Amino acid sequence: MPTADHCITGAPMIDDREKKTILLVAALASFLVPFTGSSITVALPAIAAQFHADAVTLGWITSAYIISAAVFIVPFGRYADIIGRRKVFLAGVLIYTIASLACAFAPGDGLLIAARFVQGIGGAMLFATSLAIVTQVYGPGERGAALGIIIATVYAGLSLGPFLGGLLTDHFGWPSIFLINVPLGLLTIALTLQGVRHEWADAAGEMFDRCGAVIYGIMLFCLIYGMLLLPDSTGVAWIVVALVAGVAFAGWERKSSSPLIDLSVFADNRTFVFSNIAAMINYGATFGVGVLLSLYLQYIQGFSAESAGLILVAQPVVQMIFSPIAGRLSDRVEPRIVSTAGMALTTLGLSFFIFLTPVTPLWVIVASLMVLGLGYGLFSSPNTNAIMSSVQQKHLSIASGMNATMRSFGQLISMAIAMFCFTVFIGGETITPAIYPSLMTSVTVAFIVFTVLCLAGVAASYVRGTIHSDDA
Repeated sequence: MPTADHCITGAPMIDDREKKTILLVAALASFLVPFTGSSITVALPAIAAQFHADAVTLGWITSAYIISAAVFIVPFGRYADIIGRRKVFLAGVLIYTIASLACAFAPGDGLLIAARFVQGIGGAMLFATSLAIVTQVYGPGERGAALGIIIATVYAGLSLGPFLGGLLTDHFGWPSIFLINVPLGLLTIALTLQGVRHEWADAAGEMFDRCGAVIYGIMLFCLIYGMLLLPDSTGVAWIVVALVAGVAFAGWERKSSSPLIDLSVFADNRTFVFSNIAAMINYGATFGVGVLLSLYLQYIQGFSAESAGLILVAQPVVQMIFSPIAGRLSDRVEPRIVSTAGMALTTLGLSFFIFLTPVTPLWVIVASLMVLGLGYGLFSSPNTNAIMSSVQQKHLSIASGMNATMRSFGQLISMAIAMFCFTVFIGGETITPAIYPSLMTSVTVAFIVFTVLCLAGVAASYVRGTIHSDDA
């Protein structure tokens, strides 16, 4: 087994073969997580039937992963700067693979939620390192295209997830959607061990800010948990604790000699700040679409899990096609322009779902998903390019971690909105035909909120700065 060459600050000499291997393993890792997430959306009714779970519990099965991913991404990004991104990446793939096995054999919804939380830790380690490594080895002029490929594999996972997830659920049971991760995880580990020789540790020798990491984790966990508990009054209490922890975290980081997050990366960097805000809003407005439409298609319209998955493929297929194109375009055209156009199309696609009824024609749903996919495909790659290109090389892990955190936090906002609607209109009732009108109301109200949220995202995307010096 080849050993990894140690590299600190500065770009290591990497040949084309290793660069391609790095892109391949990063793409495989980027495929794993969205594939599982989108597979679960079509398997939720089957999981509910086996465990007699209500709509809120189903939301927690999705949200448990996102909570742990959001909490651990930034700490693992900083830890990877110190001990090496390759090491943390490999550990992340291993944890994700083992947690997938645990999910498949979970005997109840509680243990399934716990296994999903552990799976999120592995996912955090992957996303905290993969983008940073790709950005470091692919320079300006080729970075947008490389990131476009990574984003395209994310969409490939989203595309295949609903279809294969529905197929596997109908024919082999929902645990099979987790078991399929095992060979993919093992392949990623093998390719990394054999083909990636270099190590990246830009902060080698520095201390890891354990106290800052603990405060940061408490802050995010309390905020996220509180959001998911709303409208219950205890949710407000958790959010207040999060705000207090946030003040404490900012104070600690300013005094720390080796901070978890170098807050200077946010200073006078409008592109970085608003690109991250735009990413959070975009995910907040779109992540819940798969969950809502999966429940709508299977319960309200009566489709099987396999058929519902095939319908949901329409969105990520379009995203997968246009993401590399948008990524290459952002190497030449200011990402602000491309991403803002994408966000506007996303808003349009979301608005169509406000008018869903129990008898909405299938072609309308598919066409709306395609518009949504086009908008998302145009937004994501240029926005990621803007984030990663707006910071110095020593801040790549922070940029990668913040990008992934905004994605996770946006996903949680989306699930919090969906679960809020479930709680208000359905409560703790198991979904039966008598509950279908309430489910329909939940879906409609959620899409209204998503559309309004995405309108705010158009503004955030437009007011960001530029990364191409020759652009106005």
